[in-house]
Amino acid sequence: MFHDLVSLFYPRACNCCSIELARNEHTVCTSCLHELPVTNYHLYNENPAKKVFYGRAEIENATSLLFFRKKGMVQSLIHNLKYRGNEEISAFLGEWMGTELAEIEKYQSMDSVIPVPLHKNKLRSRGFNQVEGFARKIAEKLDAEFIDDVLVKKSPGNTQALRNRLSRWGNMEETFLVENPEKIKNKNVLLVDDIITTGATLEACIEKLKQVGGVKVSIATMAITN
Repeated sequence: MFHDLVSLFYPRACNCCSIELARNEHTVCTSCLHELPVTNYHLYNENPAKKVFYGRAEIENATSLLFFRKKGMVQSLIHNLKYRGNEEISAFLGEWMGTELAEIEKYQSMDSVIPVPLHKNKLRSRGFNQVEGFARKIAEKLDAEFIDDVLVKKSPGNTQALRNRLSRWGNMEETFLVENPEKIKNKNVLLVDDIITTGATLEACIEKLKQVGGVKVSIATMAITN
């Protein structure tokens, strides 16, 4: 009864097409769910997500759940997550990706799942880290530890889009730092983010994590540009 009243005055809408969700639908309508552009990269050892880091950073594996295209369904999803505060999208995508990865042997050995952090100012203004729910659900599915107090963003880095890749990486290199390194020493770490574009942010994070002894890093993101 209460659910019906809430839905009457505050109808739940699909985060892709904005059509009202049916009672048994969650976050994304059934029609859009079947049309979301999945990559299936987790099924392949060598894939475009991993190739982004060739010659740039040493990683074990990499995957992305969806293809990000301008004005596409995935852009709507990410926009609703980051700018409209629809945090359930993060957990929805994490549940999906975590379920897929739990079936793949190379991801079953993950000890820790770490979200790319936001600077404290961005976290304060947005109110949440858009990849936290994603990371938590993946950690749950992989029976791994969710850790958000090892990788820290110490500068805002708001001008990255204006820089070319080389200068961007040089700028990003000193943006992150590692605290409590004993938590990940000699561990298999899954680093997660929302979108792989140039890979500069993830590259900088990987370099910092790899400075801790014995750490092996893999990557998982919600989406990748193509």
